[in-house]
Amino acid sequence: MEAMRPLAPLSWLRVGGPAEVFFSPLDAEDLSAVLAGTPEDVAATPLGLASNLIIRDGGLPGLAVRLGRGFAGVERLEGDRLRLGAALPDRRAAEAAADQGLAGLEFLRTIPGAIGGAARMNAGCYGDYMADVFVEAEGVARDGRRMRLGPADMGFSYRATALPEGLILTSVTVQGRPDAPEAIRARMEDQIARRDASQPTKERTCGSTFANPAGFSSTGRADDPMDLKAWKLIEDAGCKGLRRGGAAMSQKHANFMVNAGGATAEDLESLGEEVRERVFDSTGIRLEWEIRRIGLPAA
Repeated sequence: MEAMRPLAPLSWLRVGGPAEVFFSPLDAEDLSAVLAGTPEDVAATPLGLASNLIIRDGGLPGLAVRLGRGFAGVERLEGDRLRLGAALPDRRAAEAAADQGLAGLEFLRTIPGAIGGAARMNAGCYGDYMADVFVEAEGVARDGRRMRLGPADMGFSYRATALPEGLILTSVTVQGRPDAPEAIRARMEDQIARRDASQPTKERTCGSTFANPAGFSSTGRADDPMDLKAWKLIEDAGCKGLRRGGAAMSQKHANFMVNAGGATAEDLESLGEEVRERVFDSTGIRLEWEIRRIGLPAA
């Protein structure tokens, strides 16, 4: 464990204050023992790859948990299934599935973050979601209990699950289907090209800032309606390219917030709130954050 560990270097947005206590468990038993021995009134927050987080400038109280290499394995199971460690990056999960000749996980190739976070937020793109391939998960509850979770326990919905705060996923089992590795990789390359053409992939960003009020991700199909997509509402409200301090809404994709240089967490969060207000004033629709905001504001 480490006290007052700086978190900004771990954040994709490169912002945020320190963790009061930073903990990287060796394995699930280590995680279980530490959580069981930590007072219940102390928050335990999983960081994942910090790819969908604004960590506020005042830092993160309590215990910040970052799973390491011991949680990044890939295991082939019977029935065309894969057990994936929760710390395994989504990109590597998609590539591992392709290596195994298992289709159905291609959508993960373009999603930032790790498998644990992808399962917890039911990540998805181009019409595919973690809920579509999820079989079961293992995790550790805030009191240290080891748990096995099925689809009903997850409570999947659009960009959300019903998992309680403090429960940390340690592995996720997913269902694939046999296909030729070269065909799987071709589909992934197509998705990468589409993403790079429409999203600011070379900038510091957490991906989509707000969930689509339509209640589903963009499919990329020609018949996909745009009227209730977050990016369209943001553009129509005149917020594309809007800036506050070092934070900006991307000129390439209006629903991507970027650290354009020297942004603070306050810059990013306040810009997001300004966008929400402008969209609400023009449409009556209140956008919901897809990026999580955690920690304390600067003193």
